[in-house]
Amino acid sequence: MFKNLVFTIKKDQHSIEAIREILTAHPEIKFVSIIGIDYAGNDTDEKIPVSILLNDIEGFLKGATQTDGSSVVLPGIATLNNAKVDMVCDLDVNWFIDYDYTSVDEETGKPIGTLRIPCFLIHEGKAVDSRAALKRSIDFVEKNLFEMFKEKPDLLAPYGITVDDIEQVAATAATELEFWVKTPEENAQVDELSTSQVLQEQYWARTKGAVRSALEEILLLLDKYGLEAEMGHKEVGGVKGKLGEGGEFSHIMEQLEIDWKYADAVQAADNELWVRILTRQTFRRYGLDVSFLAKPITGVAGNGEHTHLSFALKLKNGKRINLFTATDTTQFLSVFGYASVMGILNNYEVINPFVSATNDSLRRLKPGFEAPVCIVTSLGHDAAIPSRNRTILIGVVRDLNAPLATRFELRAPNPHTNTWLTLAVLFMACNDGINYAISNNKSEADLLAELSKNAGEEVGTYLAKDRAYRSEEDVFEDYSDEERERLFGRAPATVYENLLGFEKYPEKYSILTAGEVFTDKTIASFKDGVQTRWLVELTGRIIPEYMSEVRSCKKVACSDSCEIDAANWEAVQSLRVELMKDTVGSKSIFSKICVAADKGDYATVSDLQVLMDAKIETLKIAYANYKKNILDL
Repeated sequence: MFKNLVFTIKKDQHSIEAIREILTAHPEIKFVSIIGIDYAGNDTDEKIPVSILLNDIEGFLKGATQTDGSSVVLPGIATLNNAKVDMVCDLDVNWFIDYDYTSVDEETGKPIGTLRIPCFLIHEGKAVDSRAALKRSIDFVEKNLFEMFKEKPDLLAPYGITVDDIEQVAATAATELEFWVKTPEENAQVDELSTSQVLQEQYWARTKGAVRSALEEILLLLDKYGLEAEMGHKEVGGVKGKLGEGGEFSHIMEQLEIDWKYADAVQAADNELWVRILTRQTFRRYGLDVSFLAKPITGVAGNGEHTHLSFALKLKNGKRINLFTATDTTQFLSVFGYASVMGILNNYEVINPFVSATNDSLRRLKPGFEAPVCIVTSLGHDAAIPSRNRTILIGVVRDLNAPLATRFELRAPNPHTNTWLTLAVLFMACNDGINYAISNNKSEADLLAELSKNAGEEVGTYLAKDRAYRSEEDVFEDYSDEERERLFGRAPATVYENLLGFEKYPEKYSILTAGEVFTDKTIASFKDGVQTRWLVELTGRIIPEYMSEVRSCKKVACSDSCEIDAANWEAVQSLRVELMKDTVGSKSIFSKICVAADKGDYATVSDLQVLMDAKIETLKIAYANYKKNILDL
């Protein structure tokens, strides 16, 4: 199926001659699609006949394709009365060919392909898309570091180089993709999934049948696209499939993870989008559904997309130096490494809105599922023995035998996190921490002491005095809820609470607008889009789903009813009424939310959403207890 196909047009093949030669030699590539990324992380997908590209390659690549900007999520920027957006091709990243294996080209007998060309979205002469924001942040940090190296050449002395030896400051990144796969219409019971998870019956287990075939095909395809697959395996969630009479597996419901190699940051974000598309398409060919939701099943492990980042110096002699790796073996990190992780922790209140921008994303960030719940890092118990704490927000990944591998792993993102914007704000936060460290002549020991301080200790001037930022303990098990909040801060419970970080922390907000990487207008556009999706999903999807759940909790007619059953049902009915039943004198929680949303009273909507979610969880438990005591089910 994959024989004699071209999968990638690499960035060094973007000359007019090379493009013409490739497309002419592969007439099965029938279309070209210009891929722009809006602030919601959506990718455009305009199908243009490849003949138009071949007729004027230079004009196509150096000019701009126009689109209606009102159809993408750029509120307050591309509006109905000012909707023209130009799409300018990005020549500095790889382009992938998307094949439809169900549609065959009559001339070649090969699947029909579409060339996907990433682009920047230009409105009124300015790039206003997610990819452009990431590129601006990288350029800004690189410029800042070069200026530091010129002003303070001693910063490079530990590496034995001068600023003239440096060709580029490279921002690198990688992501890991977790997802649930299941037979269509299959839904296992939550208690069955939860029991399997606690027993760790699926984690690292063998894949079988169609799941195995699809997973192996994905790994092979990643290599064909040059992404260098590293691993595919089962995750902790799921239950065993059932073997049918014909030898095929059914009732499939399990969680998987795929990993591939790091890349320069913009390319890494592009790669992640393509792997998601490739994964969904491949599993569908095997008759399986895929979910990238952060929390597709309440009470069971959700899907994370741990995001790795680092800075490296590319030297003119071809060598590479990881800026986070310690040159002193008694230290965990270099000055740049400590400063960067401090920058992320100190500014996370304005980073989190980009990382966790949906109702679904915040459902995943709960204690007990290896998803982070507070702003804290872990370095390891000893600099000589790298270790990883899976309960914290951002961890340090080190390998003493591979100094280039030193990086940070942010554990909060999920597969629907906008990776371009998330990396952009993370790099800006790193830059802020580095500015603090270098301008104050901080050593590795100084920064380690400040990062490791106890709450209430005044060590340094960057991190908040009343907070702690490092823990080598199990954050879920070794602290109470009250202790976690006191030491590491309270996690936002709703999208609205998360967005308040922009207003509550103006000094942190300002790190995003440095160098006009972001502007007040672009952040307002992002915020408006997130807030709109929050409200529409809450009133148009979540509440109707909860209504169905409330209605499904019905009283059971049985011959063995007793006082306990009556009391259990009364508890269930009381919750049903409180959630959903309006009377002349009072409104239900559902109705109150809708009224507050119509009035634009978002604070009240947020508070009621927290109450509603808690009542729904209580209802589920109460109804389960009620049914467990009924014999006649």
